[in-house]
Amino acid sequence: MPTRRQLLSGAAIAAGAIALPGGAAYASAPADLFPIGVASGDPLPDAVILWTRLIKDGGLPRRPIEVDWQVARDERFRRIVRSGRTYARPELAHSVHVDARGLDAGREYFYRFRALGRISPTGRTRTASPGNALRFGIVNCQDLQNGYWPAYWGLAAEDLDVVLHLGDYIYEYDPASAYADRRHTTPQTLGLDQLVTLDDYRARHVQYKGDPALQAAHAAFPWIVTWDDHETENNYATLIDETDDTGAKRQTPADFAKQRAAAYQAYYEHMPIRANLRPGSADLRIFRRFDYGRLVRFNVLDTRQYRSDQPGGFSGDFGLFEAGLANTAGTLTGEDQERWLLKGLDRSPARWNVIAQQVMMSRTKFPNPTGAGPTTLANLDQWDGYAPQRTRLLQHLHDAKVANPVVLAGDIHSSWFSELKLDFDRPEQASVAVEFTATSVSSDFPAAYDAPIKALNPLLNPHVRYFDGSRRGYLRCTVNRHEWRTDARTVETIAVREAPVSTTASYTVESGTSTLVKT
Repeated sequence: MPTRRQLLSGAAIAAGAIALPGGAAYASAPADLFPIGVASGDPLPDAVILWTRLIKDGGLPRRPIEVDWQVARDERFRRIVRSGRTYARPELAHSVHVDARGLDAGREYFYRFRALGRISPTGRTRTASPGNALRFGIVNCQDLQNGYWPAYWGLAAEDLDVVLHLGDYIYEYDPASAYADRRHTTPQTLGLDQLVTLDDYRARHVQYKGDPALQAAHAAFPWIVTWDDHETENNYATLIDETDDTGAKRQTPADFAKQRAAAYQAYYEHMPIRANLRPGSADLRIFRRFDYGRLVRFNVLDTRQYRSDQPGGFSGDFGLFEAGLANTAGTLTGEDQERWLLKGLDRSPARWNVIAQQVMMSRTKFPNPTGAGPTTLANLDQWDGYAPQRTRLLQHLHDAKVANPVVLAGDIHSSWFSELKLDFDRPEQASVAVEFTATSVSSDFPAAYDAPIKALNPLLNPHVRYFDGSRRGYLRCTVNRHEWRTDARTVETIAVREAPVSTTASYTVESGTSTLVKT
């Protein structure tokens, strides 16, 4: 039997001819029909979303194209358990979303597609397990222009049940890279440093999905995805443009709604996500919930579509802590999503209750790099800009005695493992939750800030148990009924396509404690 690396690098190549029902044999997938691979996602105990997109040199006809799909227990498709036919429709860029139902819980499956006489690469997936153990990865922030993605080769070689992507799957910036083969696609309007049209967003997603390491990681496991800002535009809030945009970059809410509609549609077209898209709409609900038996409940949030504007109007949304503390009406989630979250936490049967979202919840004081004015600043694009809502949520976790709350985050291109307090000015206070913030796959963290933050965290942020801004990679979590373990898995460089992955930190949480222990 081939190794997982050999099998799932088949996201780039599917070898040999394969016999299909009806006696026909079809050649391996040509690069001009399935060039961005296959993926699966949103696993349930009995179902999973299967995804691909048809792309052909010279274009495809402007009509629906029949696509057959198969799910099997083995990689040679000798034991097919589900199959069917769907259509790749031109209005959705000939993307395919199959909600494959009637599967067994906690089981490994293999899947593939057939269209226009060709067969796709093979993907591996797994339904949600009701068992007493779970292994999953956490990734985010993969700026293609900043470097390569050796972390995804490492991720694809792991033994995982599922992968969580917490946002910034693509970046919207104009072409500019130190690596000639990593320059972004050219948007319709250069100079804005952002994407605007549906074609802009589609082309950028295709470029990112063309990376073989990312294809291998998608083909290896089901993914649960949510967006952050760069899938649309940096630091946007609801229909409010980035605070620093001026001139031609500045958009009215009506204009931004059109851009957001294009961004959301392209995201749906390229993700293995269970959602109800209305083409042309600026709204798409993606907050949702996944249960792995009575072990883990994942509450997956959207902290962009419904948030109020970042407070203070500071450039880059870095400013005074007082602005976040005074933001009593501010919300990252909107009222409806907040109620949905609290209800899901209160009624959860799970041993571990996860809030999987985008931006760091821990209060974080950053040293002021200018040396003028206040000695510390807050990132008001994070929960520090919405401190009253954070206090309300943490108080609810405490008062409702939610079992083992764990917050997951990304966005900041560095690793932060923290204990969350009702009052961050009382570090001796018992924690009400823990937070694991994953470093980026490739997006940059300023090297000059790494050492000062490490030196000052014990004084400024004593609730932070681990920080590292120097390495790129992902988190690997292993969970059972008694313990949660998180390993920081990192690479030494993103200047090359492949580099070894190593574990640079490991922390555990014992059930019932909300205390991080270094191992």
